[in-house]
Amino acid sequence: MIPAVLEGDLDIPLAKRLLALVHLELGTIYGRSGKGWLDQNLARYNAAARHARWFGMRDLDSDAPCASELVQSLLPHRADAFCFRVPVRAAEAWLLADRERIAEFLRVAPSLVPTQPELLADPKLGMVNLARRSRNRAIQLDMVPAPRTTARVGPGYTGRIVEFTLNHWRPRVAAHASLSLARCIAALERWADD
Repeated sequence: MIPAVLEGDLDIPLAKRLLALVHLELGTIYGRSGKGWLDQNLARYNAAARHARWFGMRDLDSDAPCASELVQSLLPHRADAFCFRVPVRAAEAWLLADRERIAEFLRVAPSLVPTQPELLADPKLGMVNLARRSRNRAIQLDMVPAPRTTARVGPGYTGRIVEFTLNHWRPRVAAHASLSLARCIAALERWADD
């Protein structure tokens, strides 16, 4: 069981699927309070990783030009047992990278799914905009925010993303269209073998 410190709830199914790829099981989950909280507390989890393996994830967003720069600024002396990964620009980019399955799930034409999801400035908005074009009204109602609301996503967005991640998403396929995901999987494979 590998404990994890994560930015938010959507990272839980991602962490679970990614660890399962290397035959590891997700253990106790910490964080889930946003990147500000995570950034402030990351040193504590890095210290814990000096004694046992830990997994962590945080979106790149617009904080830094690249993931390695962000990791270096947050964890200048990262423990060897801390596998800390940064989706570029957000976890949704990793999900969008499995173009065939996300198109099927959202009931949209595959041609609408971006071929380079890591180049999206806001992958979450990209996901919502795809759902907006869905042929399935329930998906639209769940994932798209209601008109005249300040919400970024619909009320069932998290549930739909969790369902897709756990039951439909193919990380190894998605890694072909997402360099940060490919690097994450490679790092997990090396880390799991240590």
